[in-house]
Amino acid sequence: MKKLFVILLGISVSVFCLSCEKILDKEDANELKGDQSPMGEVGVIVSSSSAEIAGVSDFSAVVTELKDGVSTYTASAKVTNTFIKNMVSGFPGVTINGDDVTITNLKMQQTTEGIKCLTGPGAGVLVKYDSKVGDTYPVGNTGKERKVVSKTGVDDYPYGFFLIKTIQVETTPIDIKSGGIQKITYIANHKFGMVGVRVDFDDETSVTFPVYSSAEN
Repeated sequence: MKKLFVILLGISVSVFCLSCEKILDKEDANELKGDQSPMGEVGVIVSSSSAEIAGVSDFSAVVTELKDGVSTYTASAKVTNTFIKNMVSGFPGVTINGDDVTITNLKMQQTTEGIKCLTGPGAGVLVKYDSKVGDTYPVGNTGKERKVVSKTGVDDYPYGFFLIKTIQVETTPIDIKSGGIQKITYIANHKFGMVGVRVDFDDETSVTFPVYSSAEN
């Protein structure tokens, strides 16, 4: 009887410890770990295609400050697309003067693990490179989620003159002003960071904006 009690006690302790270990090891979906990415260093420039895409052209952003792992960006673009202009109009730091759109004090965290936005109601992780299809990240306090919808693990995404592996994270617009836009998909690569942003419109059309950085992981 005593021996049986010891065995049962041992099993109970093992189960309890395993449960505690799982709880302690459970990763916070909104926390970004990893080393500082060179892409978040001061002076790094982010740009898109030089040609106009869906009414957006001359997009350029630069890191003006890096403090405690947080990069501050200043960006500008010419935007004639009303849907996209409305989508960004309520974002903190955005100024719209006709078709000239500027963004100041945009805070981002970029590490070797992924990318996180720290500004606005949509603040939160945009992508973690090691995530699996079906993983989700909370979108600020909106109750919405970003969801990993694709990760092929093969070089099948055209980027410049070659193909790369990507992970794609989908989200729906937060602001009701974004009428006309159905969803937004962030396309990223563990080496090149954010490599594209796809916008799907309500009329079933879509457009993908390529993203290039002057640095890489």
